[in-house]
Amino acid sequence: MTTSKPIPAVSFQTARTGASTKSNEMGMRPMQERAYTKRGEQYLLIKSPPASGKSRALMFIALDKLHNQGLEQAIIVVPEKSIGGSFMDEPLSKFGFWSDWVVKPQWNLCNAPGPVEERVDPSKIKAVGQFLASGDKVLVCTHATFRFAVEQLGVEAFDNRLIAVDEFHHVSASDDNRLGNQLAEFIRRDKAHIVAMTGSYFRGDAVPVLTPEDEAKFETVTYTYYEQLNGYEHLKALNIGYFFYTGWYLSAIEAVLDPSKKTIVHIPSVNARENPKIGKVTEVEHIMETLGEWRGVDEKTGFHLIDLPEGRQIKIADLVDDSDTARRGKVLAALKDPMHRNDRDHVDIIIALGMAKEGFDWIWCEHALTVGYRSSLTEIIQIIGRATRDAFGKESATFTNLIAEPDASEAAVVGAINDTLKAIAASLLMEQVLAPRFTFTPKDTGPLEDFDYGPGGYKEGETNVGVREATGQLHFEIKGLIEPKSVEAQRICKEDLNEVITQFVQDKTSLEQGMFNEETVPQELTQLKMGKIVRDRYPKLSAEDQEAVRQHAIAALNFTQKAKEIASSLNNGKGDDEKVNTALIDGVRKFAMDVRDLDIDLIDSINPFEAAYAVLAKSMNETVLKQVQSVISAKKVKISSEEARDLAERALRFKKERGRLPEITSHDAWEKRMAEGVAAFARYRAQANDG
Repeated sequence: MTTSKPIPAVSFQTARTGASTKSNEMGMRPMQERAYTKRGEQYLLIKSPPASGKSRALMFIALDKLHNQGLEQAIIVVPEKSIGGSFMDEPLSKFGFWSDWVVKPQWNLCNAPGPVEERVDPSKIKAVGQFLASGDKVLVCTHATFRFAVEQLGVEAFDNRLIAVDEFHHVSASDDNRLGNQLAEFIRRDKAHIVAMTGSYFRGDAVPVLTPEDEAKFETVTYTYYEQLNGYEHLKALNIGYFFYTGWYLSAIEAVLDPSKKTIVHIPSVNARENPKIGKVTEVEHIMETLGEWRGVDEKTGFHLIDLPEGRQIKIADLVDDSDTARRGKVLAALKDPMHRNDRDHVDIIIALGMAKEGFDWIWCEHALTVGYRSSLTEIIQIIGRATRDAFGKESATFTNLIAEPDASEAAVVGAINDTLKAIAASLLMEQVLAPRFTFTPKDTGPLEDFDYGPGGYKEGETNVGVREATGQLHFEIKGLIEPKSVEAQRICKEDLNEVITQFVQDKTSLEQGMFNEETVPQELTQLKMGKIVRDRYPKLSAEDQEAVRQHAIAALNFTQKAKEIASSLNNGKGDDEKVNTALIDGVRKFAMDVRDLDIDLIDSINPFEAAYAVLAKSMNETVLKQVQSVISAKKVKISSEEARDLAERALRFKKERGRLPEITSHDAWEKRMAEGVAAFARYRAQANDG
């Protein structure tokens, strides 16, 4: 069974301004126009959500580089063949632009037959060489084809050309990431232009996409989920939740799979706890049996036909069964058929395993239902993106992560809680992605341009909250906040806080102790854990800049969490559209205004996982939840030598402020913890001296 009443972990209500779908006189939507203003940059990084129009933005930029900036050719690089369809011919002049986008059929290598993508395909590598020698302008190929071509032809063969990398989060600065290493070579040679695009604001691991030195060369264009979703015409709400079941997922799925909603179902991966071990084809058959009576297969599309109990017939596309390549090809072709792109009734449910994720475009999808945890946070965000397209008559979108509830025995809880923690991390991160952008400055810095500070404007000496509604930005002044000094630290605080937060919310120990151990002191998470993540991630920053990044990251996370908590009480379930649309901004403004003095110490004293626990407590069986708490609380987390040193350093700051060292008998939990850290640090030093 599933939880009796599904409670979303994240609920985002949109303002429906229509702004993100309106085009200017050149046929550009707001994100595309913003990117086009930076078209002269040699290195351009576009961070923008799914469905915001990144593919077309690239077309505008590439055409300008080819016609007005003297570049010879443009090479579009996508992670898989199916995404190559996003770069087919587009009659841009029909909508006001000065040129059309044209790709000659022989140069869209994603449409060419060939082996599995990761294998070397000599014919495609040869085709890249032939294209470079031709007078034609645009080539589209996969990441794999491009990597092999660069290895064979050398980076110099791509001089004076545009290299556009779609889904840029596949790249990393890791030594074993070949595409990442090749891009670093292109940047060192400095004779090609690079446009990088991604719909994910993070890789989901500790490895940066580019080295700080290389990333500093990129001009970044950011278009947020907040801007994108608020600017839709039709979509009113996005709900994201993790829901638990006991027993077999194939029995539980009936409670969350609504055949009246256009749905993509991702069945569990082979190694997932939720996998029933009956074979993937049998799983699909069980899901269809749950819905109704099978009536055969449509010969034209390959879709299964299912009669529902109420008499309506639905069509299901099976992307799991790969035993018959001809049938699978028919189904894929039917799903991509441009004639049915705007036909809401073309298909009702898509069942997939490794497909229908990144780059898959089905605007009618209202529900992304994923069974079991996926391989990474980035993959989850990509799946959520399948449901966030705007479409006529589509008022809500939902992502449901169906997870097997841990068994209420200690051994099972220890093993099973990992998937629960991963799901919580995903919802926390998605919440951060959906939140308005925060700009933090020290107290009494002064007003920022184009921010509205309410009636009477900015008031010196008081608590000020500025709002820039058009871009979903909020400005807060925080007493004691350290400003980043170096250019790199300023860039991180402006562009990469979600990368830092991603790593933090994925830290298993932090999540466990923060959510389930009532004795955990918030500063252990906000100062020690976050501090270590920042130091490890950005070792070349000065200690002061590292602390500035830490403060900005934890402020962004805790402001979002407090805003969510307050917004929930402001709405109080009334569903007032006007109130709902502004609830998050109202919540974070109320948090800032209600405290006497908004300072960094207050922000550090908030447990970032408190609000997530409140949702979990409503979603999970009470007996199991108590068992999880007892297991986690019993784990004695020893103070490491690094944490002891960090605590000792913070104890010295405490002494400078208070004129005394922290006392181990203090009733203040954080002061007591610092004192314990000083003692532990002394023991570690003594051991080192003895050794």
